[in-house]
Amino acid sequence: MAMTAKKTVSIAATLIAISLSLAACSSKSGSKNDQQVLNWSEATELSSIDPSKATDSESFDMLGNSMEGLYRLGKNSKVEPGIARSTKISKNKLHYTFTLRKGAKWSNGDEVTAKDFVYSWKRTIDPKTGSSYSYLFDGVANANDIINGKKSPTTLGIKADGKYKLSVTLDKQVPYFKLLMGFPVFFPQNEKAVKKYGSNYGTESKYMVYNGPFVMKNWTGSNLS
Repeated sequence: MAMTAKKTVSIAATLIAISLSLAACSSKSGSKNDQQVLNWSEATELSSIDPSKATDSESFDMLGNSMEGLYRLGKNSKVEPGIARSTKISKNKLHYTFTLRKGAKWSNGDEVTAKDFVYSWKRTIDPKTGSSYSYLFDGVANANDIINGKKSPTTLGIKADGKYKLSVTLDKQVPYFKLLMGFPVFFPQNEKAVKKYGSNYGTESKYMVYNGPFVMKNWTGSNLS
């Protein structure tokens, strides 16, 4: 019981910290426009813009401006529509079916599909990736066993039903599940880009593809953004 309570407190603290960061980011970013430029500075260096590996609020700021998940976190952490056009929740609240918005694009021209979420979640939860926030997947079917090396990442409770239907199965109710979907660790990732850039993925703005309001430029991995 003590361990469960400690984990719950840890997750709650993480939710509060990240939601404050992303809510502020969301209010500043605006809508996508090829003629719109957002100049952004941070007090400290970014750790990464790889959604699986980012650990700090500065990196989450950049990901919130340049990427989009199933939902966005607006003012006061209000959950707002992102790529999820609609959501169906089972009566026992253990199964979520997200219908995705058609026409969402990656900056490399690829369409954003349900498969991008499946790939991203399984990559993040894989112990080999070394994500510091993989514990946030607690509640998604088989997540804890995968983190502990007892099951393969392929068994995670998420699947694509075609291009625009995403199904997520939980092994327990997660009251803040929709809120979690607005955090970068749950954002989609383009498998083609991850494999293309390899170990460079997310280490500089040019080693990344984006699906959000803005495209990040001029970050070389060592300069403040």
